[in-house]
Amino acid sequence: MAFAGQVGGRSATAADRERVASVDARSRTRQITRHREGCRDESAAKTPGQLRTCPTPVRLNVAISEQLLAAVDGRRGLEAADSLCEACVALLDIDAAAICLVFDGANAGMLGSSSAAARTYDELQFTIGEGPCLDSVVLRSPVLVADLADPDDNRWPAYGAALLGHHIRGVYAMPVVLAGEYVGALVLFRTHPGRPAQEQLAGAIAAADLVSMPLLDLMDSDLQAAVADPDSDAWAELNALGRAEVSQATGMVVAQLDIDPAEALVRVRAHAYATGRTAAEVARDIVDRRLRLEAD
Repeated sequence: MAFAGQVGGRSATAADRERVASVDARSRTRQITRHREGCRDESAAKTPGQLRTCPTPVRLNVAISEQLLAAVDGRRGLEAADSLCEACVALLDIDAAAICLVFDGANAGMLGSSSAAARTYDELQFTIGEGPCLDSVVLRSPVLVADLADPDDNRWPAYGAALLGHHIRGVYAMPVVLAGEYVGALVLFRTHPGRPAQEQLAGAIAAADLVSMPLLDLMDSDLQAAVADPDSDAWAELNALGRAEVSQATGMVVAQLDIDPAEALVRVRAHAYATGRTAAEVARDIVDRRLRLEAD
């Protein structure tokens, strides 16, 4: 699956990046400014009723938003994405966070994470082929699961069971939008059940809005490399997010079993799920010729 210069299936140009970055920056500035202006008159309030124009949750949301923005300030690309995920863990009463990218209807790569555990949870989505990241993009809205152990909410039979095996009870996904296209999600995991508080939910939405910054950074640096040297390995950093080993292993299975790529990928994932491993681990064994999948 190609990441190179793709935004919603079309080529991204430097003008695209500048336009989207400008719009996103103005939107963030207006949002924070509105919150601040709503609180600005509190010190001058003459009556208790006037104080209600700036309720406590708004003050908390402003603080969270500013700390999230500080997490990406001065950082670029993958470093900024990881820092944003780490800030989510520190601020939003969660235990892990990951930013996944979706292309062609599949969980195609991970932009950032807060920890090795978060990377494992995201990899399970790809291996199993279901989960909050995919649902958030398809539905174009947040996905909130308060308790994966709730028998009345069984939307991800395999993925939910896998997360429970890792002691994860609550999962929340906020869609990531770039140039009007839903390209992924910020997924938050926690070990205790329950819905997020309003200020935490607002913080998660603000964090998802900020994901466009490191993603645009990667697109910009790779685009500049391509312009400067058409023969360079441009888009390398962005393409590196796309599970290259799985793609290579899928190609080998296509050649070995004479099947189409979609079926080959299903077989890689199925073998991983059946053996309790990740698709990446199985792919490495196939590429290194330690494993050969057999025809039915």
